[in-house]
Amino acid sequence: MATTIAALAGEVLAQAAIAQQRRRIAAQARTIADYDALEEQRRSLFDRASATASIGIWQCNLADNSLSWTNGVYDLFEIARDTPITRETTMALYSESSRREMEAARAQAIATCSDFSLDCEIITTTGKRRWMRLTGAVESRDGVAHRIFGMKQDITEEKLLADRTRYLAEFDVMTGLANRGQFQARLAALDEGRKRIGTMLLVDLDGFKQVNDTYGHALGDECLKEAAIRLLESCGGADLVARIGGDEFAVLLDADMSPGDARILAGNIVEAMRRPVTRLDQTLHLGASVGVAHYRAGISAEDLFRQADTALYAAKAAGRDTSRTFAA
Repeated sequence: MATTIAALAGEVLAQAAIAQQRRRIAAQARTIADYDALEEQRRSLFDRASATASIGIWQCNLADNSLSWTNGVYDLFEIARDTPITRETTMALYSESSRREMEAARAQAIATCSDFSLDCEIITTTGKRRWMRLTGAVESRDGVAHRIFGMKQDITEEKLLADRTRYLAEFDVMTGLANRGQFQARLAALDEGRKRIGTMLLVDLDGFKQVNDTYGHALGDECLKEAAIRLLESCGGADLVARIGGDEFAVLLDADMSPGDARILAGNIVEAMRRPVTRLDQTLHLGASVGVAHYRAGISAEDLFRQADTALYAAKAAGRDTSRTFAA
């Protein structure tokens, strides 16, 4: 009887142990399943976040230059995901200047086992031009680089916005010429010894106010655009052509241009502005007065401007449609 009870007790304990083990296995299985689900969720969140930020992760094994990309990099270059890639075919998608800059930065990072970052222009497989921010970090062993990895992010919109902002800060929106701010910056550079200027020409359109008063600002704006085109055509060798006021323009010539060539250029501007302007079904006759001043050692940019302005008023006093040079 005692033996039977002991046997039953042993069987109950064994069954209880088996049940406990089953519960542990089930709990472990649930834990593994939960972990896998969590990892899958994390990967999904990372992929969505990367796609939203237009970011991809890349790495290159330096032993054989083999590449590994996440989906974001494939999408950036417009290459079908999981397509076999090589470094040679990838580099062919960089613009020439960006390829040179990237190769130099990469080589420096590998040599010093350091990091690098730069903005590069690429041409996707469908021919689109994009800008990306490329970052890289070198992983080394015993001071020897063996892997390089980092991120690539599409910054095309950021680049376009920055270029547009810079354009608005430096150029006249109506004519496309440099604006007064850029003109003043050149004069400041002259005073600081960072820029050489040989000659300054100030150009005023003759009869422009009458055009605005008679035909309206729309036609007046068209005349300004035409004047800008003719100035650029006449001043191919100029260092800067700028619109500095309503109908006022300035031309800066390099120090290598002789006074005689500057005088000829001023005459060409007057001649170009005499040609009839046909815009918005109207044909108008304008003209230009030009003042010329040559830079001399010891004078300031303000002095140069004042001398060119004095010459401009001399041209107007002479009947307009002509040029005058300041006599020192």
